[in-house]
Amino acid sequence: MSMVWNFSAGPAALPREVLEQAQRELLDWNGSGMSVMEQSHRGKRFIAMAAEAEADLRELMAVRDDYAVLFLQGGATQHFAQIPMNLAGPDDRADYVVTGHWGEKAVREALPYVKANIAATGAGHDFRRLPPRETWRLDSGAAYVHYTPNETIHGVEFPDVPDVGDVPLVADMSSNILSAPVDVSRFGLIYAGAQKNIGPSGLVVMIVRRDLLARPGRPMAKILRYAEHAAQDSMLNTPNTWGWYLAGLTFKWLKAQGGVAAMAERNRAKAELLYRTIDGSGGFYANPIDPAARSRMNVPFTLHDSALDADFLKESEAAGLFALKGHKAIGGMRASLYNAVPLEAVQALAAFMRDFADRHG
Repeated sequence: MSMVWNFSAGPAALPREVLEQAQRELLDWNGSGMSVMEQSHRGKRFIAMAAEAEADLRELMAVRDDYAVLFLQGGATQHFAQIPMNLAGPDDRADYVVTGHWGEKAVREALPYVKANIAATGAGHDFRRLPPRETWRLDSGAAYVHYTPNETIHGVEFPDVPDVGDVPLVADMSSNILSAPVDVSRFGLIYAGAQKNIGPSGLVVMIVRRDLLARPGRPMAKILRYAEHAAQDSMLNTPNTWGWYLAGLTFKWLKAQGGVAAMAERNRAKAELLYRTIDGSGGFYANPIDPAARSRMNVPFTLHDSALDADFLKESEAAGLFALKGHKAIGGMRASLYNAVPLEAVQALAAFMRDFADRHG
């Protein structure tokens, strides 16, 4: 079987060890003679696995008991709307800090349900830098403050957790969850689509302070209310059993690697190598992001002559380097360096980039 290095932004690379274990267990999971996808989510085996996955995530992120951990269906985009439905009343306001495409989309999806104020935005600089904290126009009476710690398309990442006072901080961590230690107590709610650092698409992991679940929100169907899911241990309806199982395997893999502190060091080394390759190319490659805001997870870059883009993509795939085409919104190239992408993959990419520049410069 041929192996390639996968730099996809999502769905993204999964750890090889996780895939191999899932392959071994596909037809006979946990001695049951059946796939995990065929198990009842009410059965003892699945309930035990689900509880263990939650416990492992709590250990990895040091999640306290006053936070609920939910494994929900859908994607982060669904929760752009569902979060204001749950955390804000019909007349409430919420602040949004917009630093890229997904922050903009979060505002659009929230507008039918809350008075969304753009408290800060990087749009004036084409989302190439973070808006300085002193320029944020936050409302102390807001229901929450929403931000995107890492923007996958523009390649902008916050280096630390912003201080927003006593207003609950809500974070879309889809692309950087579990990539480095984070103080969960600084947040009211963390949510993440699984398909980047956790597992397959179709699953959302949410960590939410329990007191926020008591907010009345607005009239809505029970299936949309987070408190109902928390009361039923994320089994209000049939969950994404396959996604939950793979997430659990990934959490085990992360623990075996040394946890999120070890992953942070690996991710730092990968990102530094790629940025060093770009910056040291003599202008053949360029990354437009303010160095203080450069993402460790998603690295967009351009070639000095866009006429070479097609050749770069064709030759990189021939070299076993896949999914390097940039997002259509900004073009160019993009390499996503999530937890499951090893240093060897980035070393192979850097070597290819240097060789390509030597041949086409």
